[in-house]
Amino acid sequence: MQKNHFHFSILVSIVAISGFSQGMLLPLIAVIFEKSGVSSSLNGLNATALYIGILLVSPFMEMPLRKYGYKPVILIGGGIVVAALALFPVWQSFWFWFVLRLLIGIGDHSLHFATQTWITSSSPLHKRGRNVALYGLFFGIGFAAGPLMTPLVNINKSLPFIVSSVLCLIGWFFLLALKNEYPEPDAGINSLLRTIKRFSQALKYGWVAFLPPFSYGFLESSLNGSFPVYALRTDINVASVSIVLSGFAIGSILTQLPLGMISDRYGRRNVLITVLFLGFLSFTVASFLEHSLIGLFICFLFSGMAVGSTFSLGISFMTDLVPKNLLATGNLLCGIFFSLGSLSGPIIGGLFIQFFQNVNFFYIISTMLLVLSLIIYLFGKRTVPMLEGQKN
Repeated sequence: MQKNHFHFSILVSIVAISGFSQGMLLPLIAVIFEKSGVSSSLNGLNATALYIGILLVSPFMEMPLRKYGYKPVILIGGGIVVAALALFPVWQSFWFWFVLRLLIGIGDHSLHFATQTWITSSSPLHKRGRNVALYGLFFGIGFAAGPLMTPLVNINKSLPFIVSSVLCLIGWFFLLALKNEYPEPDAGINSLLRTIKRFSQALKYGWVAFLPPFSYGFLESSLNGSFPVYALRTDINVASVSIVLSGFAIGSILTQLPLGMISDRYGRRNVLITVLFLGFLSFTVASFLEHSLIGLFICFLFSGMAVGSTFSLGISFMTDLVPKNLLATGNLLCGIFFSLGSLSGPIIGGLFIQFFQNVNFFYIISTMLLVLSLIIYLFGKRTVPMLEGQKN
């Protein structure tokens, strides 16, 4: 038991450090580029490099995981992140930093894919929601702490990158203490064609569970990327935007673990339907309170408490629905759908702001959450009965 706790602690700690580096890079590079005179559109393009890296590497991740096990994939992913972070101070160039962020996307996805699969496959059914929620909680705490490094750029532009790379390196060394394990075996040759077939099978069993990670990616990127633009155009100042967005982050951290434990008891589908509907209500109310800082903060805090856990709940729901030999594929698809949501959020949000100037920005988010809640209500139940016979 003690060994399992040590094993789990190392995995969630490395995920927290990874979240810290991701949370640091977004505002830090945006500030450095803004001060260097880089346009906002190019600034946004550079930020997409991380998600492009995730999508590029995703089809090729499952084969090495099945062949070499979890530990080597996490070590290689972590090593890529450490090296890329350490190289940022070497040369400040738009395309050089684009490539480094793309490499961080590849490394982070390798790390997250392997840790997610390791945690979900080794967690008993009655603790699965709790364990995945702890995974999400530690990443969320790390991601929320990352922006605190931004002021260090005033001391030295290289300092935040150096501190982050050293922290990641420390976490990387702790990984060496883990004993390697392998995912559930799957019959057949591990080829790209076989991987595509597994994608098809996993989508057949758990397609509805991949929608919450997509929605969370869309929500997170549109709130951080498009909402500030909308806010400034409606005379909400930058300081107020930061306060409001922090409300969402605080809310998601507060309820991540409780919602995971509740989902173990009452079912992932029921919890997802409830939180998505509450998210719809909170963003609808926000549309009427957009000129009240206190009102917006409360709405964002409540919405974070409701839908800030949709990624981890989606992973747990996927684990309930797909056969155990397809868990690696399912975790891979969760990452792909999250990335697709993250890429589409700022694009759709930006187009919405541009072409629907008289329509409230929050409507696009509340509508998506309502539709998703209805989809899970209507279709999520069809595959749930297989849980009763599933052995873990």
